[in-house]
Amino acid sequence: MTDSSRDTETADTAEAVNDAEAAQTEADHSVTEVPADTAEAVEDTEAVKDAEAAQTEADDSVTEVPAEPDESSEPTVSRRRGRPRFPRDVKFNLKVVPVILVVLLLISGGAATWVYFKRYQPNQRTDPSVARAVVSAASDGTVALLSYSPESLDKDFTVAKSHLSGDFLSYYSQFTEQIVAPAAREKSLKTSAHVMGAAVSELHPDSAVVLVFVDQSTTSKDRPDPSMSSSSVLVSMTRVNGNWLITKFDPV
Repeated sequence: MTDSSRDTETADTAEAVNDAEAAQTEADHSVTEVPADTAEAVEDTEAVKDAEAAQTEADDSVTEVPAEPDESSEPTVSRRRGRPRFPRDVKFNLKVVPVILVVLLLISGGAATWVYFKRYQPNQRTDPSVARAVVSAASDGTVALLSYSPESLDKDFTVAKSHLSGDFLSYYSQFTEQIVAPAAREKSLKTSAHVMGAAVSELHPDSAVVLVFVDQSTTSKDRPDPSMSSSSVLVSMTRVNGNWLITKFDPV
């Protein structure tokens, strides 16, 4: 081989090496160089992460401020013990209410007991004193019914009516006005009754029956001498406004 050929090969070899180095340099640049858009996106992502981290730190550094209690609100519940917590005035009222209820119950119970023993106890309304009052009322009423005089008929009838009640009062008023008064005035009838004895046959809190034994003397214009008669009568009595009045008068 000649010297010129060798120089030519050497030159070609050197040029090939230079081309290879240039290609390698361009490849390195293409790998390491980052497009401008990609770099900006990376920078934005890092900024967002930094902002989120700062916000998290700010949230952690904020302390919660407890709300002020509302005095007008309903009683609150304690989280520590799990039972209701009431304001002082509510606690006081809750203590007072049972005391008031107990006092009211005692008063009502005492009043009911007094009413029972003083007014409605059956034993006290049928005891011996009541029986005596019934016998006395029946005896006085019998005498008033069977005693009258032509000189004082209106007065005598009025007294008799004060001992009567109910239907028997109506019957007596009609009977004396239509029958007894005309006969007494016409014949000068005068009667006088006397109770010889009386006893209680039945006794209840508001009613009673009394057996009355009575003697009656009668005079008239035709018979001036008294004529005597004896009879027995069952007198039914009823308590009206605290007074014992005759409601039936049945001869036996």
